[in-house]
Amino acid sequence: MKMRSEWIEVTMLRDFEAEGTDAHRLCTIGGGWVERFGRDILISFKNAPARERLIQGLDFWGAAVGFKFGRIFTRFVPKKNEERETPQLFLGNEEENLQTLVMERHLKFGIDFGAGYSVGLFVDQRENRSYVRKIAPKRLLNCFAYTCSFSVAAASVGAKTVNVDLSKKSLARGRENFSLNSLLTSDHQFIADDAIAVLPRLARKGEKFDAIILDPPTFSRSRRGKAFHVEHDFEKLLLLALELAERDACILLSTNCSALREHALEVMARYCLKATRRAGKFHRPPPLPDFPPNMRASSIWLSLR
Repeated sequence: MKMRSEWIEVTMLRDFEAEGTDAHRLCTIGGGWVERFGRDILISFKNAPARERLIQGLDFWGAAVGFKFGRIFTRFVPKKNEERETPQLFLGNEEENLQTLVMERHLKFGIDFGAGYSVGLFVDQRENRSYVRKIAPKRLLNCFAYTCSFSVAAASVGAKTVNVDLSKKSLARGRENFSLNSLLTSDHQFIADDAIAVLPRLARKGEKFDAIILDPPTFSRSRRGKAFHVEHDFEKLLLLALELAERDACILLSTNCSALREHALEVMARYCLKATRRAGKFHRPPPLPDFPPNMRASSIWLSLR
């Protein structure tokens, strides 16, 4: 697929559909972006001019490539996470169900435009989910699991998973994603709690995993009132995860925090390896053709040895 900085070309759109993917980025500009979820569209904007530009551009792009939209939703992207709001319906039937179904390389995921700022699937993690399927782990630990998309990817190739998230509602949606893919949940655990508290408990039980997903939010607060700041607490999180990692485990380190780019993640990981007397090597996921450089979550994979 060819890289493009704004609206994707029809050839890329056809490539996505040929691989069984209908959830991806359509356009990125400085003030926002547009994503496709099946036939529905989500426009994310940082200011009013960007919103108008993206709405107009979407109309021209749809006509040019022959894409027929379902509904169009918009959401404002605030500077502070606590100011985030649920997407608003811009075009479509107000009485229609706000939920829909999408595919990513033939895996199915539920989307809910009425559930909050995030609709259920982070499309910039597509290559990382594919890598999970490639390495086919036996046991995967998914921290900050949200709707368990990484676990669905792992379970689709035979893994047993442990999913940890503060939100019971998100984990319930994760169970639904398992069901959408005809995956039984009997071999999978869903723990509604703070990952920082859960990981030591798993270590005391002697639990081990050959794949661990660390994709924390920039900020969160547990039910006990304890705050998690990714810039200050990611290192502690990785040290706890290393206690649970098999000798040859793979660990994903990923974040949307602009202060933690790939180099910073690798520096942190090298310190943690030295502190735990372990060794490993690093690689970065391939670029996403529908995302400009440095416009997706920062990610590195740590392969222990």
